[in-house]
Amino acid sequence: MRSALLNLRSCASEPSAQPSRRSGSLTLAAMSLGYAVVQLDITIVNTALASISASLGGGVSELQWVVSAYTIAFAAFILTAGALGDRIGAKRVFMAGFAIFTLASLACAAAPNAACLIAARCVQGFAAAILVPNSLALLNHAYADEKARGRAVGVWAAGASVALTAGPFVGGGLIALVGWRAIFLVNLPIGLIGLWLTFRYADETTQHRQHEIDLPGQLAAIAALGSLAGALIGGGALGFDNAFVIAGFVSAAVIGLLFVWREARASQPMLPLSLFRHRMFAVTALVGLLVNVAYYGLIFVLSLYFQEVNGFSPFATGLAFVPMLGAVLPVNLLAPRVAERIGAPATIAAGATLSAAGCLALLGIASGTSYLAMCLQLVVISCGLGLLVPPLTSTLLGSVEKPRSGIAAGVLNATRQTGSVLGVALFGSLVAGRGAFIAGAHASLMISAAVLLGAAAAIWLAARSTS
Repeated sequence: MRSALLNLRSCASEPSAQPSRRSGSLTLAAMSLGYAVVQLDITIVNTALASISASLGGGVSELQWVVSAYTIAFAAFILTAGALGDRIGAKRVFMAGFAIFTLASLACAAAPNAACLIAARCVQGFAAAILVPNSLALLNHAYADEKARGRAVGVWAAGASVALTAGPFVGGGLIALVGWRAIFLVNLPIGLIGLWLTFRYADETTQHRQHEIDLPGQLAAIAALGSLAGALIGGGALGFDNAFVIAGFVSAAVIGLLFVWREARASQPMLPLSLFRHRMFAVTALVGLLVNVAYYGLIFVLSLYFQEVNGFSPFATGLAFVPMLGAVLPVNLLAPRVAERIGAPATIAAGATLSAAGCLALLGIASGTSYLAMCLQLVVISCGLGLLVPPLTSTLLGSVEKPRSGIAAGVLNATRQTGSVLGVALFGSLVAGRGAFIAGAHASLMISAAVLLGAAAAIWLAARSTS
């Protein structure tokens, strides 16, 4: 793998010497830490949901906002963050994001009530939006060769897999020993190490000052996504026939249409609709959305299932997630080689189908179902995710020219995080009704299987039509 970690600077704004292998490796390590800390705060927070509820009060809807505030800000700002990296340089923007994320984590740990925690989670999500696309832009800048880039993305994704796996276990242990606030303090040393590695070893990307920031489009994206998430979460608490819930859906639709109208006419749009004329780009973005609806929606439901239905402690819940999330790492590392052998679209379709099969096999769960009876199905779901993410990411990045790599990475991650918002909001609403948790969990699994099979069909048909 070391031979692949050559930091090629063909896209740099000024010519310079080729960096050492060590420098390239540590640059990749810094980018991996940036993505890892973003993923860590998904699983580690899910493990703490019951403890946060007991400490700060609130029911399922408040817990949905603790999770969704992060992902809404992540999804809404990620496109602007990618464009900002293209404009002034991905390295300096990435470092700013790491610093903000670290400070916001400290604010989460000190939150005196649920409202303050939700607000701090919004800031965390904003910083996460900065980190992810710019880490990918720096990798795309460093690895010009498609095969080397695919393997580097595999390592980048593997770092996030380690965080996903360690998050529940570490979080459960910290909650048992110290309390839920400690889960946010873990981010402080990671942030400091990532900032130093980036400053010391990463090379700046080409600056494109002509790329402007689309403020009206940014505001419309926040309003549309926030309205949609609010309507879905409110539907679980108030009923989907409630006037305010209906108004939320209508507002989301109207603002969403205005967003598209704005982006079609803006000279420097936040979301260049022209990117979607490339069939593979459009389909990979869609697959990213559908996969996250299923995966992260189910993680939210399973966290509540383990703790509130089966009575697991936070530490036991963390242990329960370890096999599921731990399966992602080795498959992430294997995925680029599978894609080289059978092609990226076939690998993505196989991963989505595998995850769908795991969801269907889990439909027998009920109150009191033993963990051993569901462990294999959970591992299968995660193996499918691990198989599809690296080729999905590399395929989308390879479908656009390098100067647009930041915005392309932003589109993929915006659609994925939008899927996370929708999954948590929808599935949380399905299980929020009194006495309806198991029925809601079954409905969530059926919906997940359907969207995953839809994702597999979409990528397979797109590959056939372009071959």
